[in-house]
Amino acid sequence: MHRRRRRPRCRLKAIPGLDITPVLPPGRQLIESYGAGKFRVAGRDHHGSVLIFPDYTKPWPVTELFNITLDTLTDLRSGPQVDILVVGCGPTFQAPPTLLRDGLRSLGVVLEWMDTGAACRTFNVLLGEDRACAAALIAVE
Repeated sequence: MHRRRRRPRCRLKAIPGLDITPVLPPGRQLIESYGAGKFRVAGRDHHGSVLIFPDYTKPWPVTELFNITLDTLTDLRSGPQVDILVVGCGPTFQAPPTLLRDGLRSLGVVLEWMDTGAACRTFNVLLGEDRACAAALIAVE
């Protein structure tokens, strides 16, 4: 009779959790979640589309891609300096209007256009890098 040798059981030691939450100055508008027609930004719920700057978030009355114009983005002129505008155009990517890109360029603002989910993630990265940015996000279900 041939006996199998038992292997000693390896006991895995628990690895302490690693917190990967970005360290941001107090008051920064980190996007925590989105969907169901709202956003959770810096611990507060915002229903509907939003315009987010590093220090504040406000409602944005845009619900459709074709409603995004320089007129709906007038806060870029009166708010803090913005070098990069991240636009979340809804649940799926659609090409940005050429006039909008050209108009923002004339203001010295680079347009980063993507679907809303990607825009939320991109804005958070730029915020963590302390970039002069803003996000204009159409709410998605």
